[in-house]
Amino acid sequence: MRVGAVSDLDRAFERIAPRRGEYAHHLRWGDDNGSSHVRAAMLGPSITIPVVGGRLALGTWQQVVLVEFDTGPRERQVVVQMVGDGRES
Repeated sequence: MRVGAVSDLDRAFERIAPRRGEYAHHLRWGDDNGSSHVRAAMLGPSITIPVVGGRLALGTWQQVVLVEFDTGPRERQVVVQMVGDGRES
């Protein structure tokens, strides 16, 4: 059972883009993941997190969460890109 923010997000996305909703995507591509595309478009594909002293600069209650909206298993790759000159400010 999911609790906390992950559970809250799951319920919110279910209200906004229900899994069993009707999507033109289903008709066009013959699959069932139209809700996944709508949800992913709303959340966005990436985030930027500052790194300070070699550590992610997150607030006390912040965490990085990887969200998978697809309706079935798929192989995925997570890409982490570091940008900067390597010097501390």
